[in-house]
Amino acid sequence: MAVKMRLIRMGKKKSPVYRVVVVDGRSPRDGRYIEQIGRYDPRQEPSLVEIDNDKATRWLAKGAQPTEAVEKLLNISGALSTMKVKRGQVHVVAAAAQSQEEEPETAPLAPTHEEAAAQATVVEEPVAHVEPVEAESVAAAVPSEEK
Repeated sequence: MAVKMRLIRMGKKKSPVYRVVVVDGRSPRDGRYIEQIGRYDPRQEPSLVEIDNDKATRWLAKGAQPTEAVEKLLNISGALSTMKVKRGQVHVVAAAAQSQEEEPETAPLAPTHEEAAAQATVVEEPVAHVEPVEAESVAAAVPSEEK
């Protein structure tokens, strides 16, 4: 059974509201679903995206495949990035974040732009002069294919 995460359309005519659900991939768009994990209202300003990240992460771990629209909503809610961190696809350095928080406030400032420019060494290589090529000479050099 292919499990998908997709949108089910609800609401009135020309006023859609969507539910984000986990469903068997063979069922119809507005058919029976396994579990509702969130909702999406595109007509509000700004759009409303409410997704239970714990449920979404659990279903992604079980192998549920999100549709393109649901994948964008999961990115907005943060569930997809959480899943990528758990799988090891995204590397998070927690020690670096902690060391920045523990630095004293009297830490030396980074060098200014002028100081960095004075310390930098620039190696300039001469650029070879290139003569412009005329189209006629290129056409003569390229063999033409005749059929």
